[in-house]
Amino acid sequence: MENTIYSLLPPLLAILMVILTRRVLLSLGVGIVASAFLLADFSITKTISFIWDAFKGIFVADGGLNTWNVYIIFFLLILGIITAFVNISGGSRAFGEWAMKRVKTRQGAQLLAAVLGIIIFIDDYFNALAVGQVSRPITDRHRISRAKLAYIIDSTSAPICVVSPISSWGAYIIGIIGSILTAHSITEYTAFSAFIQMIPMNLYVWAAVLLVVMVAYKGLDFGKMKEHEVRALETGDLYDPGKEIPGELKNDLPVSSKGSVGDLVWPIVALVIGTVSMMLWTGYQAVGSFDLLPIFENTDVTKSLLYGGLFGLLVSLIFFLRQVSLKGIEGSAIGTAVVEGIKSMLPAVYILIFAWTIVTLIDQLQTGTYLAGLVEQSSLPMQALPVILFMVAGIMAFSTGTSWGSFGILLPIAGEIAAASDVTILLPAMAAVLAGSVLGDHCSPISDTTILSSTGAGSNHIDHVLTQLPYAVIGAVVAAIGYLVLGFTGSTILGLVVVIILILAIAFLFGEKAKPASAE
Repeated sequence: MENTIYSLLPPLLAILMVILTRRVLLSLGVGIVASAFLLADFSITKTISFIWDAFKGIFVADGGLNTWNVYIIFFLLILGIITAFVNISGGSRAFGEWAMKRVKTRQGAQLLAAVLGIIIFIDDYFNALAVGQVSRPITDRHRISRAKLAYIIDSTSAPICVVSPISSWGAYIIGIIGSILTAHSITEYTAFSAFIQMIPMNLYVWAAVLLVVMVAYKGLDFGKMKEHEVRALETGDLYDPGKEIPGELKNDLPVSSKGSVGDLVWPIVALVIGTVSMMLWTGYQAVGSFDLLPIFENTDVTKSLLYGGLFGLLVSLIFFLRQVSLKGIEGSAIGTAVVEGIKSMLPAVYILIFAWTIVTLIDQLQTGTYLAGLVEQSSLPMQALPVILFMVAGIMAFSTGTSWGSFGILLPIAGEIAAASDVTILLPAMAAVLAGSVLGDHCSPISDTTILSSTGAGSNHIDHVLTQLPYAVIGAVVAAIGYLVLGFTGSTILGLVVVIILILAIAFLFGEKAKPASAE
């Protein structure tokens, strides 16, 4: 069943069930069983073995601890505890009051979240969680639904990281590009300069980011998103209280009346400084010199997140103890903060574990390899190659839940096709792979970045997926038109201009009609 059309069945089944049942763990569980069943050639005992091996691999790899996954889980739990400390210390309350005096409109609150998402570009995991922590008190005060916040976070995390050379994503992509250029003896540009030239060609990124700004500025809410926004405005319910919300503190916690803005800001600043410092340090340890690009290429992202999280936790604990000394809260609240903080993150941890398991099994089914083979076998005109690669990368990342896996498989194939036929199409073809992979990752309910965006925003995961999907589809259609223009004219500028004009036209034609009446 590996590397055949049947390998598409498990991810499609899981995704279809997610949409129909709205039950994430059940749907992922069905996808996991289906994947293992195909791998085991319908043997029950082998199916159980495949599932156990995939689950075990989340925690143990190559005879040792799988630090990548384990550190992400620890970071999530630490972030939950930091959130509880900040809330009990009165930091979130004080920051919300401070922001309400300065950010006067719902428009401004949404734009602030978008700007934060754009400027925190070091890593998508960190972006999704950190932006959520900072933005949530402001967007909550302005009655902006959690689904809207999750969309803003998700649309400014991976899309920005994929065009930033100084990020974990940029370093990884530049490394792949370097091997492609070497393999085909292409010397007209270096891997870094190729990446820089590809930035304006990454049309989905610009469509997605511009659409976020227009959604915030023009109130472009429709479908499920409009339902969430209307409910938030009219009732004050920022999410459906009957649904599970990862990252949301369940019980009412004591809140210090003596808290200040610094009780929220300084733990977050410590988190940022600690994480970035550790990324630089782990990268330096790997390369042995202060060369910034190799440092980010070799940095240990999850180790940096863990130690940065511990530093943020230490600072939040210091501010918490300060509130105890000021008699704002009781010292016994520390135990409550730890327990409730961990409990708030458990739904996200469960979803991640299930998602990682199905991604492992889908990888063994070689779903991505099968889709990539379809591209290689097709005899399409070179001008259509960028748009075809964009769509295939989107389908692959959506089905597998990983943009990085799609990069690793499709970028070399794009290089091979371009080098063998028309090398001038190489950069647009590789840029289309990057764009399509981010699109698929952006839409996929089994993507870890989608899961973490839900967690960071405190939104129900399926609500986030269903409200974001129409916007991602709009961005995808606009980007596909842009790639057709780029492919047939050879002009990056013309393709980018078409994308910008189409997004602006959509926003101004439908913006006022889509805005909830009570937001006027």
